[in-house]
Amino acid sequence: MENVWNVIGELARTFQARAEERGLSQEEQWTLQVLKIGEEFGEAAQAVIGVRGSNPRKGFSHDWADVQAEVADTVITGLVALARMRPDDAEEYLARQLALKAANFLPKTP
Repeated sequence: MENVWNVIGELARTFQARAEERGLSQEEQWTLQVLKIGEEFGEAAQAVIGVRGSNPRKGFSHDWADVQAEVADTVITGLVALARMRPDDAEEYLARQLALKAANFLPKTP
């Protein structure tokens, strides 16, 4: 498969062009993209509820493969959001943020 960031960039440019055709401002585009992350997370949460059989109306309606697919959708949507907000340096920005977050949890190397 092609580099993940190449595909994410293509998706971001496609969604950007569609939003511009609709006349959305950049702030509106970013807002909607972040809300899309929330929507995808909600679908992942719903799948977990289905795995656990927690909804009495639906019972056991999902399996862990469904959860994994929804988590992947959430991650992809988040990466696209970042690429839309930082089209020139999303990959590098994420690498820096990952290093900062990891430093809080991973043991220090000598």
